[in-house]
Amino acid sequence: MPAAFQRIDRISDEVRTQVDRIIREELHDPRIDGTWSVTRAEVTRDLRYAKIYVSVLEDDKRKPLLQALKGAGGYIRRLLGQNMIIRYSPELIFVDDHNIEYGVHIAQVLGQVSTGEAEDGEDA
Repeated sequence: MPAAFQRIDRISDEVRTQVDRIIREELHDPRIDGTWSVTRAEVTRDLRYAKIYVSVLEDDKRKPLLQALKGAGGYIRRLLGQNMIIRYSPELIFVDDHNIEYGVHIAQVLGQVSTGEAEDGEDA
């Protein structure tokens, strides 16, 4: 893997960590509550943009939380620029991430399948 891609990966990971910390510690918006997580960040090679993937478990809180994050994007970007030593503070694009929700669904399906197989095995 080229060194440039490793650098971008390290920067992306640090952006994810810092954005998560900023949202949890600095933002005091009542719409930002419940069970949510910043799952990953993808920073472009020119460091101008960063997609921030946010997973929200409660469906009713997903839309208000993403709206609050988009509204506070400039503030989060400014704090990110103060906390990280990089040439540009990337413009933040918040994206709804369904991976954790999908994983919970798969675990439920597998649980149902395994209990179904256990019941079939008892009958035989």
